[in-house]
This record gives sequence, C-alpha cells and structure tokens, in this order.
Amino acid sequence: MRRVIVDSAIYRDGRRKDGPADLSDALEEARATGDAFLWVGLYEPTEAEFDHVSAEFALHPLAVEDALKAHQRPKLEVYDDSLFMVLKPVVYEPKSDRVSTGELMVFVGDSFVVTVRHGEGAPLAAVRRRLEADPDVLRHGPTAVLYAISDAVVDHYIEVVGELQVDLEELEADVFEPTGGNPGSTAERIYTAKRQVLEFRRAAGPLAAPVERLATGAVPFVNQHAQPFFRDVSDHLLRVNEQVEGLNQLLSDVLAAHLAQMGVRQNDDVRKISAWAAMAAVPTMVAGIYGMNFEHMPELTWAWAYPAVILVMVCIEVGLYRLFKRRGWM
Repeated sequence: MRRVIVDSAIYRDGRRKDGPADLSDALEEARATGDAFLWVGLYEPTEAEFDHVSAEFALHPLAVEDALKAHQRPKLEVYDDSLFMVLKPVVYEPKSDRVSTGELMVFVGDSFVVTVRHGEGAPLAAVRRRLEADPDVLRHGPTAVLYAISDAVVDHYIEVVGELQVDLEELEADVFEPTGGNPGSTAERIYTAKRQVLEFRRAAGPLAAPVERLATGAVPFVNQHAQPFFRDVSDHLLRVNEQVEGLNQLLSDVLAAHLAQMGVRQNDDVRKISAWAAMAAVPTMVAGIYGMNFEHMPELTWAWAYPAVILVMVCIEVGLYRLFKRRGWM
C-alpha cells in the first residue's frame, strides 16, 4: 500500500520525539506543552487521503484544493488558522540537460507544519535531517521549518543556474565555431535551452514576492525575529533571478547571432550558385548558337573553327572563375 504520510514527529526544544500515531492526539500533545510542534510530511496525497489531515489541522478548503491539484504558481496566502506557501523546487538532469520542476506546499499554523510534496524535486528529507542535526535552529518552531525549506529550495536554484550557465557557454562556443556545425541541430539546442530557462523563470520569478513578504512584513505564525534569515533567502533569490534574466537575454543574443550566421551562409550559397550558373551559361550560349543549324554562319567552313571556339570558351570560363574567386563568390 502506498505510504502517503512519509514522516511525522513532534519536536520539543529542538529535539525529535515520536508522538502518537493519531494526528489529533499528536497535535494535542504538541499544543499542551506550549514549546513543541508537530511536523507531518505527505507525498502526493489523493483527496480522500488528505481529507483526514485537513480536518485534523482545520486547513482552509481553498488551500487544500491548491495543495491537491498542484500546478500552482509560487505564492504565500494567509488564512485565519494557518499560513499557506507554495514553492517550486527545480531539478537539473545532467544526462538530458533538462530542467524539471516539482511542487511543495507548506501549511504553518498553531504548533504544526504540514508539507505536501509533488514530484521528485523537493528536498524535504534532507531539510528534515539537517534541522534535526541543529536543535538550536529547530527550537524556533514552525518558522524554522519554513525558513529551512525556503533556503534549501533557493540554494538549489543557485546550483541549477550554475549548470545552465555551463550548458550555455558550450552552446555559445558551438554557435561561433568556425565550422558552424549543423545549423538545424544548433537551432534546436538553442530553443531547447530557451524552454529550460523559461521553466526556471516560472519557478523562481514568482517566489520573490512571497519571500520578500516574509522578510519585511509581519506574517502570522512566523516569528518576526526570523526576518533577517528570510532577507538572506530573498537576497539569494534576487541574485538567482538576475542570473536567469541574464541567461535568457544571452540566449536571445545567441539565437540572433545564429540566425544572422545562417543568413550569411545562405547568401554565400546563393552567390556560389549564381557564379557557377554564370560560368555554365557561357558554353551553353555558344553551343546553343552553333546548334541552330544555319546554312550560312561565320567560321563554319574554317578548319580551326572548333578548337578556336573551345579555346574562347575556356578563356572566358577561366576569366569568370578568377573574377568570382577574387570577389569571394567561390
């Protein structure tokens, strides 16, 4: 049977404590002490599977609907009994040089955190282990979890931007390679890279406003003393978005340069074809004239007429070849 709740524990004074299996009892125990909270992690729950959790934590129906449907933009919403934040982790696949995104929903309320993960890109297991290894941070409660998740997602953005930068440098080198490579393949790679950057922008760009809100404004269920930490996340995210915009602009420039190169190559091809056509026209014209079967035509009875005509055609062809060669048409 598929396990929906991947992890559940009570944290008191920064230390993990396995609580009751029943979520209601676990939440009641966490609230009873006043210095503990319950963290429940779920992976791709169905509506029926999530109904029990949403009822126990009194989650807002609109937030529950967003958490189940996924495909949400990064956002931060405040309800009466909870805070709801959506993040889109990004994963870079080295074998295919592709960027894929997951979705991560975080509910924060009175003495609880509920995380809902969609896709494989959410680093929740690593975040939980890192927090459990640092009780000084974890004892700050649900705010510490929200900060750690946001920080982990944005830090991974930085790594993915670095990978995309390397790919773009290789693509740029191929475009300006003297041999030119395969124009069709290069254009396809540029458009593919543009799609990857666009996918990244959809994940990182909209997240800036929610993180800025956590860093500068009073948000319910979030400790105001955590604002400097969220400002650090906001600074990192700002740098990421600037780098992504730079990558997108550079890709546009590379595409424009590639199209210009293709235009130049096409012009060169047209000139070469025109030059060869002009050279072919001379013997065709001469042969056509002498093939018109006139009875009275100059030099028809001259013994040296044939070699003389051949010599004239050769001289004209050589002259044309040298002329076109000097002008760079051949």
